[in-house]
Amino acid sequence: MPSYRTGTVTTILSERHGMQRVEVDGEQAYVLTQLIGPVGVGDRVVMNTTAVELGLGTGGWHVVHWNLERDAWSARGAGHEMKLRYTSLQVDTGMATAPVAGDWRAEADPPAIACFLHSQVAVAAAAFKYMAPQRSLGYVMTDAGALALAFSDLVADMRDAGTIDVTVTAGQAFGGDREAVNVHHALQLCDDQHAVVVGMGPGSLGTGTEYGFSGMEVAAVLEAAEAMSYRPVVALRVSDADPRARHQGISHHARTVLDVTTAQAVVPIPRGEQRPHLPGHEVVEVDVPDLADLGVTSMGRSVSQDPRFFAYAAAAGVYAASVLG
Repeated sequence: MPSYRTGTVTTILSERHGMQRVEVDGEQAYVLTQLIGPVGVGDRVVMNTTAVELGLGTGGWHVVHWNLERDAWSARGAGHEMKLRYTSLQVDTGMATAPVAGDWRAEADPPAIACFLHSQVAVAAAAFKYMAPQRSLGYVMTDAGALALAFSDLVADMRDAGTIDVTVTAGQAFGGDREAVNVHHALQLCDDQHAVVVGMGPGSLGTGTEYGFSGMEVAAVLEAAEAMSYRPVVALRVSDADPRARHQGISHHARTVLDVTTAQAVVPIPRGEQRPHLPGHEVVEVDVPDLADLGVTSMGRSVSQDPRFFAYAAAAGVYAASVLG
């Protein structure tokens, strides 16, 4: 069951579109302003404290649920299509219309990179832009992790760095430049982009069981990409630093997904790495650039601490750039 607590906003730590980070009675909390509007110092607020009390991976942040200083708040959305449906925070996001497809769309299947973790998105995007700086890249955020795009510091950083050009939020995820009903629709909304990277927002969920993990969605993402005339590409999840045996080397998440998906995926690997046996899929070796300056971490680990994790994610971006010529 959820836990709530009231408190007073004592500090505004930072603000960006859709998001405030604040302190409430000295404790860290964030505000999704698209849902409840902004707060100010001195405001009494209600916080959802559940994740912090359970010790979950939110980084120690509560979520501001409502500002008690208001009797009402309203902000007209982009249409009548709802996300977070049938909850007290349902929001009228509207839905985007399909853009005019680029000329390249008729000539070849553009690559769609499917990621298991949010951090892989930034690595693949940085590698893609390093190899093809003049090509455009869309990011489709699925609803398997955080639902609010504004919550992602990584997306804000990618925007600042210019490594993604368009954001699309699919399913119950919201806050992208374009809103989509599902992943198929989201891919259609990227028809004006040279390539697409698809992955959940922050907050992957895993149960330690064969199929009970958020990244299982990658199987369906690959199938959607194939159905929508994209070239399905996998950012293979690999680690030498993860303490959990099931994620050492090629993660069981990646092997399970590639076993069950009906899509025929391209699996890029860094040149010189041992070629994995992945029946039904095409393993391709690529040269990976120096990743030392990426500034991205995964589960608190840097490039130097888990180099193969970053190298395999970058390999997907390098491959996607290479097929565009």
